[in-house]
Amino acid sequence: MNSKLWIKKALSACLSISLLATCSAVALANSAKVAGELTVAGNGVLVNGESAQSGRSVFSSSTVTTPDNAAAIVGFGKLGKIEIAPNSTFALSFDEKGISGNLTSGKITVLGAASPVNVTTLNGTIVSLTSGESVMATAAKQDKDDDDGHGGAAWWVFAAVMVAAGALIIYAATNDSDRIALGGGGTVVSPSR
Repeated sequence: MNSKLWIKKALSACLSISLLATCSAVALANSAKVAGELTVAGNGVLVNGESAQSGRSVFSSSTVTTPDNAAAIVGFGKLGKIEIAPNSTFALSFDEKGISGNLTSGKITVLGAASPVNVTTLNGTIVSLTSGESVMATAAKQDKDDDDGHGGAAWWVFAAVMVAAGALIIYAATNDSDRIALGGGGTVVSPSR
C-alpha cells in the first residue's frame, strides 16, 4: 500500500511540472509582434524567396522582391504604408515605433507614414522619406511631384496657362475701340417705391 501512495505522489508531481512548463511556454510565446499586410499587383512577387499573394503577413527582416510586371504595397496599420515598384528588392525592418529598410534595387514610395521612413540605398546613404516621397536604389530622394528631378510637369502646365491668359488680356485690351457695351441697348425698368 505504501508503494501505491508513492506512485500517486510521483505522478501528481510530474503532472504539476508539465502543466507549469506548458503554461509558461504559452505565456512567453504570446509576445506582441508587429506584422505588415502585403497587397500584390501582378504575378511573381516574392517574400523571402517564396511566391506571395495579397493578404500575406510580412514580418520584420523580410525581403520583398518584385519582378518587372508586378508591384507590391505593404501596409503596417498605424505605422503607414509603402509601395515597392516593379524590379525592386527591399529588405524591411520595422517595429511599433517605425519603418526602415535596405533598398538594393528599384524604387520605393511612402504612401503614408506616422513617422519618417529611413531607407538605406545601394551606395549606403540613409534617406528619410515622408508621405508621398520616393527613393531609387541608385539615386537620392525624390519629391512627390518631382519624378524626373526637373520641376515636374505640373509647373509647366501652370506656366503655360498663365502666359496664355496674359496674352489674351493684352490682345483684348489693345485691339478694341475703347467701346464699352454692358448689357446691350434694351430698356431697363426698375420698380419705384
